[in-house]
Amino acid sequence: MSRKPTLGLALLLMACAPFLAQAQGKKKEGPTRSVQGVVTAADDTPAVGAVVYLKNLKTLLIITFISKDGGEYYFHGLNPDVDYELKAAATGQASGAKTLSAFDSRTQAIVNLKMSKK
Repeated sequence: MSRKPTLGLALLLMACAPFLAQAQGKKKEGPTRSVQGVVTAADDTPAVGAVVYLKNLKTLLIITFISKDGGEYYFHGLNPDVDYELKAAATGQASGAKTLSAFDSRTQAIVNLKMSKK
């Protein structure tokens, strides 16, 4: 039995390995989704500088965003297979928690948060 075909096959697999690994890495990334909205104060004005909390309900990891000039916030690159909880807080005010469900098929969800006095 000749070793040339086996050696050739081994060399071919080694040459293709980086491309296969790259293709697998792209598969794992998969689709993502985002959520954005506006945080308003109890008097319906935009809440500039409010802290928006995004909690991954699978891992319990919390990330935050400080709302912009018009009260806007956004989170990108979210896993579509995970539920997230959103809430906002500022001095003396807080919003109720809202859930972005994995069953929500929107890739760009809009969730507005209204705070009330504590």
